[in-house]
Formats: sequence, C-alpha cells, structure tokens
Amino acid sequence: MTAVSAIKSRHGRASNKPTAGRSIGTIAALEDAQRAGLLDGEKTEHLSFRAPKALIEAAKRESGVESPTDLGILALATLAQPDPVAAFLKRTHGKLGAGHTLEV
Repeated sequence: MTAVSAIKSRHGRASNKPTAGRSIGTIAALEDAQRAGLLDGEKTEHLSFRAPKALIEAAKRESGVESPTDLGILALATLAQPDPVAAFLKRTHGKLGAGHTLEV
C-alpha cells in the first residue's frame, strides 16, 4: 500500500468536496509527490524530532491527518514539491505590462 492510498483509506475520498477530517490539499500534495516518484521505494529513512504540541495539533486539524508518520510524510511531500505561485512571483518580480502604470 502506498503512502497516498494508506492516508486515503484512513480518511476516505468519496468525492472531491472537502469534509470534516479530510483536506483536498492533503490528498493533492500526496498525489503530486506520488506522480513525481517521491513516494516510491521502501521506507528506509528514519526522522525524529520534537515540535510544539500546538503546531502538531494545528497541522492535524488542518490536514485531517492523525498519524504522526502520515503527518511527517505529508509535511515532507509538501516541502519537496515546487510551489507554482512562488515560481510565478519570482519570474514576474519587478515586471509590469506595457499598459500598467503606478500611481504615487
């Protein structure tokens, strides 16, 4: 069972509508990571850290993920994927179209 299917099976996915305990963003981040091949292979690496309880509880609440392992995989999958908005902002920083003027 892949990480995506494991998390989906725990949180369900009957429709594309977000419901309590399930986040479309959670599923999308994991599906993107899976398509990029980031979730392939065996789980051979170990990661352990301490974090503030409030941060973990907020992340669980927002994502709908309860398992610490699934939460860690989701966090890493999210960080490993390029942010298309950030790429756009970097590409267009300081550039306005010919018809744009700034009023001061």
